[in-house]
Amino acid sequence: QVQLMESWGGAVQAGGALRLSCIAAVYTSSLYCMGWGRQAPGKEREVVAVITIGGSTDYADSATGRLTISRDNAKNNLYLQMNSLKPEDTATYYCAATPNRCYALRTSYLYWGQGTQVTVSS
Repeated sequence: QVQLMESWGGAVQAGGALRLSCIAAVYTSSLYCMGWGRQAPGKEREVVAVITIGGSTDYADSATGRLTISRDNAKNNLYLQMNSLKPEDTATYYCAATPNRCYALRTSYLYWGQGTQVTVSS
């Protein structure tokens, strides 16, 4: 089991920004595909951003232009920069990873973190 730990969620006003971090308990160079998912109250979890070991990315329509995923394999970290936040971005955000290839937003992840809460007020 690979442990993933998210941090730096919080509460912001609409239009604000947050940068989420996720640290892996293994070398992220062994995790071909990593991503960020989120789950709002009463809704199913959705993947909003995906990144391959080589840095190729895919985004959900709701994230395009406002969220940026990146990874630093030297530090075993995954990041999600979130700008121009909206109240509908309020959710628990989860880091995800798999040693297998990515299939864009349809990637099946083996490992998930415990989540960090993001709350955006209007």
